[in-house]
Formats: sequence, structure tokens, C-alpha cells
Amino acid sequence: ETKPNNPYGFAKDALRRQLQDLQKIEPFNLTWARLFYLYGEGQSDASLLPQLKRAVANGDKKFNMSGGEQLRDYLPVSKVAKYLLDLATNIQDNGIVNICSGTPVSIRSLVESWIKDNTWSIDINLGYYSYPDYEPMAFWGDNKKLMKILFKTDH
Repeated sequence: ETKPNNPYGFAKDALRRQLQDLQKIEPFNLTWARLFYLYGEGQSDASLLPQLKRAVANGDKKFNMSGGEQLRDYLPVSKVAKYLLDLATNIQDNGIVNICSGTPVSIRSLVESWIKDNTWSIDINLGYYSYPDYEPMAFWGDNKKLMKILFKTDH
């Protein structure tokens, strides 16, 4: 069940519902990809990874962030692109499919892994920012349906 809580979410949900209603009149295959948290090439400069990269490039000694205990479901955009391609060529009526890892990771662990994997020399300054009150502390997806579709189609 969807529970959008902002105009953007309502608009996306309304489009999905309209498409599902249209299927009743004119049958067609529909796969609605529900994207979770992405990172990688082409993302907004205001996103976490580009901010960290900018701090490293600027020679900052510390990267200011929240306490970092929020749990999220992140995937690299390259993996998401592969999943979307596999779903697009699947040619089935899959309905709503979560595009996610299915595994929660703390923001702190994610940032620490980026620093380690890239051998960057920067420390994280936890607790500099307060946790936003408009975001849940824990949010991740269930990817069982995605894995079942990809496994079944030999992708």
C-alpha cells in the first residue's frame, strides 16, 4: 500500500493508479519501478556522495554530517540501470517492483565505505547536523519480487 506524504509522491502515485485503471480498458504490460536511494554519476550536487567528493577535492579535513545512524537502502546507479534494462526487456505485467538492495545500511557506514574504497584522507564529523524531522530514521525496501523476476528471466 502506498502512502505518499508530499505533492511529488502523490503525483507519482496518481500516475501509477491511472495507468493501472487504463489497463482495465486497454490491456498492456506494466512494470512500475519503485526506486529507492541511488548514488553515482549524474546525481544532484546536493546529494551525499557529491558533497563528500567536493569536500575531499577542496582538501577539507572533516566532512560534516548528521549522526549518521539513519538506515537507508542505497544502490549504485549502474546497478539500477541494469535492473531497469532487465525489467524493460522482460515484457511481462510485473506491477510494482522495488528497485533496491533489500539491505539497510547506516549513512555513517556508507560514508565510511566510500572514504575507505577511494582511499580519501578525510574524517567524518558526526552530529554536526541534526536529523531532519521530515525523514524517517529507517527506510529500506524489499527486493524479493525483483530478484524473483530477474532470476526467472535468467538475467
